[in-house]
Amino acid sequence: MSQMESQNIFDNKVFFDSYMDLRQKANFNDLLEQPAMRKMLPDIKGKDILDIGCGFGANCLEFSALAHSVTGIDISIRMLETARKINCAGNIKYMNLSMEDMDCLPSMSYDLVYSSLAFHYALDFDRLISSCHRVLKKNGILLFSQENPITTASKNTDNRYVRDEEGNVFFKLADYQSEGERHVKWFVDDVIHQHRKVSTIITVLCKNGFMIQECVEPKPDKDAVKILKGLARDLIKPSFIIFKALKGD
Repeated sequence: MSQMESQNIFDNKVFFDSYMDLRQKANFNDLLEQPAMRKMLPDIKGKDILDIGCGFGANCLEFSALAHSVTGIDISIRMLETARKINCAGNIKYMNLSMEDMDCLPSMSYDLVYSSLAFHYALDFDRLISSCHRVLKKNGILLFSQENPITTASKNTDNRYVRDEEGNVFFKLADYQSEGERHVKWFVDDVIHQHRKVSTIITVLCKNGFMIQECVEPKPDKDAVKILKGLARDLIKPSFIIFKALKGD
Protein backbone atom coordinates (compact mmCIF):
# COMPACT_ATOMS: atom_id res chain seq x y z
CA MET A 1 0.00 0.00 0.00
CA SER A 2 1.53 3.31 -1.08
CA GLN A 3 1.41 6.40 1.10
CA MET A 4 -1.38 7.76 -1.06
CA GLU A 5 -3.60 4.66 -1.05
CA SER A 6 -6.18 3.58 1.47
CA GLN A 7 -6.14 0.06 2.83
CA ASN A 8 -7.52 -2.45 0.33
CA ILE A 9 -9.28 -4.64 2.89
CA PHE A 10 -12.00 -5.77 0.47
CA ASP A 11 -9.55 -7.97 -1.46
CA ASN A 12 -8.99 -9.99 1.72
CA LYS A 13 -11.05 -13.13 0.92
CA VAL A 14 -12.28 -13.62 4.51
CA PHE A 15 -13.37 -9.99 4.73
CA PHE A 16 -14.91 -10.01 1.23
CA ASP A 17 -16.92 -13.18 1.83
CA SER A 18 -18.13 -11.95 5.24
CA TYR A 19 -19.10 -8.56 3.83
CA MET A 20 -21.02 -10.03 0.91
CA ASP A 21 -22.84 -12.36 3.30
CA LEU A 22 -23.78 -9.39 5.48
CA ARG A 23 -25.21 -7.51 2.49
CA GLN A 24 -27.59 -10.39 1.82
CA LYS A 25 -29.23 -9.83 5.23
CA ALA A 26 -31.01 -6.89 6.84
CA ASN A 27 -28.24 -4.33 7.38
CA PHE A 28 -27.51 -0.71 8.28
CA ASN A 29 -26.66 0.20 4.67
CA ASP A 30 -29.98 -0.82 3.16
CA LEU A 31 -32.22 0.25 6.05
CA LEU A 32 -30.58 3.49 7.19
CA GLU A 33 -27.81 4.92 5.01
CA GLN A 34 -29.18 4.19 1.53
CA PRO A 35 -32.72 5.54 2.13
CA ALA A 36 -31.19 8.80 3.36
CA MET A 37 -28.86 8.99 0.37
CA ARG A 38 -31.72 8.46 -2.08
CA LYS A 39 -33.67 11.35 -0.55
CA MET A 40 -30.67 13.63 -1.14
CA LEU A 41 -29.99 12.60 -4.74
CA PRO A 42 -30.32 15.37 -7.34
CA ASP A 43 -32.08 14.72 -10.63
CA ILE A 44 -29.90 12.16 -12.42
CA LYS A 45 -31.86 11.77 -15.65
CA GLY A 46 -29.45 12.04 -18.59
CA LYS A 47 -26.55 12.86 -16.26
CA ASP A 48 -22.96 11.59 -16.10
CA ILE A 49 -22.18 10.03 -12.72
CA LEU A 50 -18.99 8.98 -10.95
CA ASP A 51 -19.41 6.46 -8.11
CA ILE A 52 -16.33 6.43 -5.87
CA GLY A 53 -15.80 3.20 -3.96
CA CYS A 54 -18.56 1.59 -5.99
CA GLY A 55 -18.06 -1.85 -4.45
CA PHE A 56 -20.08 -4.55 -6.19
CA GLY A 57 -21.92 -1.96 -8.27
CA ALA A 58 -25.44 -2.00 -6.83
CA ASN A 59 -25.74 1.80 -6.93
CA CYS A 60 -24.17 1.97 -10.38
CA LEU A 61 -26.83 -0.35 -11.77
CA GLU A 62 -29.59 1.65 -10.10
CA PHE A 63 -28.24 4.91 -11.53
CA SER A 64 -27.84 3.43 -15.01
CA ALA A 65 -31.61 3.23 -15.53
CA LEU A 66 -31.82 7.02 -15.74
CA ALA A 67 -28.29 8.34 -16.19
CA HIS A 68 -26.48 8.96 -19.47
CA SER A 69 -23.32 7.28 -18.16
CA VAL A 70 -22.04 5.80 -14.91
CA THR A 71 -18.38 5.29 -14.02
CA GLY A 72 -17.70 3.16 -10.96
CA ILE A 73 -14.23 3.13 -9.44
CA ASP A 74 -12.95 0.90 -6.66
CA ILE A 75 -9.60 -0.23 -5.31
CA SER A 76 -10.84 -3.82 -4.85
CA ILE A 77 -10.44 -6.23 -7.75
CA ARG A 78 -12.79 -8.72 -6.06
CA MET A 79 -15.53 -6.12 -5.79
CA LEU A 80 -15.18 -5.07 -9.42
CA GLU A 81 -15.22 -8.67 -10.65
CA THR A 82 -18.53 -9.11 -8.83
CA ALA A 83 -19.87 -5.81 -10.18
CA ARG A 84 -19.11 -6.80 -13.77
CA LYS A 85 -20.92 -10.11 -13.28
CA ILE A 86 -24.09 -9.08 -11.49
CA ASN A 87 -24.46 -5.30 -11.91
CA CYS A 88 -23.54 -4.53 -15.49
CA ALA A 89 -25.22 -2.37 -18.12
CA GLY A 90 -24.25 -0.82 -21.43
CA ASN A 91 -23.75 2.65 -19.94
CA ILE A 92 -21.67 1.52 -16.93
CA LYS A 93 -17.87 1.49 -16.93
CA TYR A 94 -15.94 -0.01 -14.00
CA MET A 95 -12.34 0.96 -13.25
CA ASN A 96 -9.83 -0.42 -10.75
CA LEU A 97 -8.76 2.90 -9.28
CA SER A 98 -7.97 4.31 -5.85
CA MET A 99 -10.13 7.23 -4.72
CA GLU A 100 -6.94 9.12 -3.90
CA ASP A 101 -5.43 8.68 -7.35
CA MET A 102 -8.03 9.98 -9.79
CA ASP A 103 -5.64 11.99 -11.96
CA CYS A 104 -6.51 9.85 -15.00
CA LEU A 105 -10.16 10.94 -14.89
CA PRO A 106 -10.94 13.90 -17.17
CA SER A 107 -11.74 17.28 -15.68
CA MET A 108 -15.29 18.65 -15.69
CA SER A 109 -16.80 15.35 -16.84
CA TYR A 110 -19.45 14.45 -14.25
CA ASP A 111 -22.68 16.02 -13.07
CA LEU A 112 -22.67 13.98 -9.86
CA VAL A 113 -19.86 12.50 -7.79
CA TYR A 114 -21.37 9.96 -5.43
CA SER A 115 -19.80 7.84 -2.71
CA SER A 116 -21.39 5.50 -0.19
CA LEU A 117 -19.43 4.76 3.00
CA ALA A 118 -15.95 4.96 1.46
CA PHE A 119 -14.49 8.36 2.38
CA HIS A 120 -13.59 7.31 5.94
CA TYR A 121 -10.94 5.03 4.38
CA ALA A 122 -9.20 7.92 2.59
CA LEU A 123 -5.75 8.86 3.85
CA ASP A 124 -5.49 12.20 2.03
CA PHE A 125 -8.95 13.72 2.37
CA ASP A 126 -7.88 17.09 0.99
CA ARG A 127 -6.55 15.51 -2.21
CA LEU A 128 -9.70 13.43 -2.56
CA ILE A 129 -12.03 16.43 -2.27
CA SER A 130 -9.85 18.47 -4.61
CA SER A 131 -10.11 15.70 -7.20
CA CYS A 132 -13.88 15.56 -6.78
CA HIS A 133 -14.07 19.29 -7.49
CA ARG A 134 -11.84 18.96 -10.56
CA VAL A 135 -13.84 16.18 -12.23
CA LEU A 136 -17.24 17.79 -11.61
CA LYS A 137 -18.90 19.97 -14.22
CA LYS A 138 -20.00 23.50 -13.34
CA ASN A 139 -22.80 23.32 -10.77
CA GLY A 140 -22.06 19.62 -10.23
CA ILE A 141 -22.98 17.89 -7.00
CA LEU A 142 -20.84 15.90 -4.56
CA LEU A 143 -22.91 13.52 -2.42
CA PHE A 144 -21.11 11.24 0.02
CA SER A 145 -21.71 9.31 3.21
CA GLN A 146 -19.16 8.13 5.73
CA GLU A 147 -18.91 6.83 9.28
CA ASN A 148 -19.95 9.52 11.72
CA PRO A 149 -16.90 10.90 13.60
CA ILE A 150 -18.76 10.11 16.82
CA THR A 151 -18.25 6.42 16.08
CA THR A 152 -14.57 6.71 15.15
CA ALA A 153 -13.43 9.01 17.95
CA SER A 154 -12.03 6.55 20.49
CA LYS A 155 -8.51 5.25 19.94
CA ASN A 156 -9.33 2.26 22.15
CA THR A 157 -11.34 0.54 19.44
CA ASP A 158 -11.73 -2.65 21.48
CA ASN A 159 -13.58 -0.67 24.13
CA ARG A 160 -15.02 2.31 22.28
CA TYR A 161 -18.54 2.36 23.71
CA VAL A 162 -20.50 1.86 26.91
CA ARG A 163 -24.01 0.56 27.55
CA ASP A 164 -26.54 1.91 29.99
CA GLU A 165 -28.84 -0.22 32.13
CA GLU A 166 -31.33 -0.50 29.27
CA GLY A 167 -28.66 -1.71 26.85
CA ASN A 168 -28.42 1.52 24.86
CA VAL A 169 -25.03 2.10 23.24
CA PHE A 170 -23.04 5.32 23.76
CA PHE A 171 -19.76 5.87 21.93
CA LYS A 172 -16.84 7.34 23.85
CA LEU A 173 -15.60 10.73 22.63
CA ALA A 174 -12.39 10.78 24.66
CA ASP A 175 -10.12 11.07 21.59
CA TYR A 176 -12.40 13.10 19.33
CA GLN A 177 -9.87 15.93 18.91
CA SER A 178 -7.06 13.52 17.97
CA GLU A 179 -7.43 12.79 14.26
CA GLY A 180 -5.84 9.89 12.42
CA GLU A 181 -5.95 6.13 12.04
CA ARG A 182 -8.29 3.90 13.97
CA HIS A 183 -7.63 0.14 13.86
CA VAL A 184 -10.80 -1.90 14.36
CA LYS A 185 -11.87 -5.51 14.12
CA TRP A 186 -14.61 -5.97 11.53
CA PHE A 187 -14.71 -9.55 10.24
CA VAL A 188 -10.89 -9.52 10.41
CA ASP A 189 -8.30 -7.79 12.59
CA ASP A 190 -6.75 -4.42 11.82
CA VAL A 191 -9.24 -2.77 9.50
CA ILE A 192 -8.06 0.85 9.23
CA HIS A 193 -10.50 3.77 9.31
CA GLN A 194 -9.55 7.46 9.36
CA HIS A 195 -11.01 9.64 12.10
CA ARG A 196 -11.69 13.27 11.18
CA LYS A 197 -13.63 15.87 13.08
CA VAL A 198 -16.80 17.25 11.55
CA SER A 199 -15.14 20.66 11.47
CA THR A 200 -12.28 19.24 9.39
CA ILE A 201 -14.66 17.73 6.85
CA ILE A 202 -16.55 21.01 6.52
CA THR A 203 -13.36 23.09 6.23
CA VAL A 204 -11.85 20.85 3.53
CA LEU A 205 -15.05 20.97 1.50
CA CYS A 206 -15.25 24.76 1.68
CA LYS A 207 -11.53 25.26 1.05
CA ASN A 208 -11.80 23.23 -2.15
CA GLY A 209 -14.64 25.31 -3.57
CA PHE A 210 -17.75 23.45 -2.42
CA MET A 211 -20.88 25.00 -0.95
CA ILE A 212 -22.60 22.64 1.48
CA GLN A 213 -26.30 22.27 0.71
CA GLU A 214 -27.26 19.59 3.20
CA CYS A 215 -25.71 17.65 6.07
CA VAL A 216 -27.75 14.71 7.40
CA GLU A 217 -27.15 12.29 10.25
CA PRO A 218 -29.78 9.67 9.36
CA LYS A 219 -32.19 8.36 11.95
CA PRO A 220 -34.07 5.07 11.44
CA ASP A 221 -37.85 4.97 11.16
CA LYS A 222 -40.06 2.58 13.13
CA ASP A 223 -40.38 0.11 10.26
CA ALA A 224 -36.60 -0.19 9.90
CA VAL A 225 -36.16 -0.83 13.63
CA LYS A 226 -38.80 -3.57 13.44
CA ILE A 227 -36.76 -5.28 10.72
CA LEU A 228 -33.39 -4.85 12.46
CA LYS A 229 -33.59 -4.19 16.20
CA GLY A 230 -29.94 -3.08 16.35
CA LEU A 231 -30.92 0.08 14.51
CA ALA A 232 -32.57 1.32 17.70
CA ARG A 233 -29.18 2.56 18.87
CA ASP A 234 -29.25 5.10 16.04
CA LEU A 235 -32.23 6.73 17.69
CA ILE A 236 -29.67 7.86 20.29
CA LYS A 237 -26.49 8.39 18.30
CA PRO A 238 -25.87 8.50 14.52
CA SER A 239 -23.71 5.87 12.82
CA PHE A 240 -23.36 7.87 9.60
CA ILE A 241 -23.06 11.41 8.33
CA ILE A 242 -23.96 12.51 4.80
CA PHE A 243 -22.90 15.66 2.94
CA LYS A 244 -24.37 17.15 -0.22
CA ALA A 245 -22.28 19.95 -1.70
CA LEU A 246 -22.44 22.11 -4.82
CA LYS A 247 -19.35 22.86 -6.89
CA GLY A 248 -18.76 26.60 -6.82
CA ASP A 249 -17.55 28.65 -9.76
